[in-house]
Amino acid sequence: MQTLDIEGELTIFTAADQKPQLLAFLESGDELEVNLAGVTEIDSAGLQLLILIKREAAHAGKTLRFVMHSKVVVDILELTKLTTAFGDPVVLAYNEE
Repeated sequence: MQTLDIEGELTIFTAADQKPQLLAFLESGDELEVNLAGVTEIDSAGLQLLILIKREAAHAGKTLRFVMHSKVVVDILELTKLTTAFGDPVVLAYNEE
């Protein structure tokens, strides 16, 4: 299983830079996971990126899981009522309250 760790902001200010990296990650295997523990800030643009890569993985017949959600990621998923939409268990990173 290939893992990609996202660190820092996942926002409109970083989305354009992160999109190619996330899409390229989809080519690295058929069983993939994205570790969200290091995400310190996320907005609707960041959420759109997560939706995009999940959709692209599904279209390619790959398994993509989001793991170790930071508190800010859980907060936006709850706010948008998307907590269960991705089909991944939502688990806070170990250092979050």
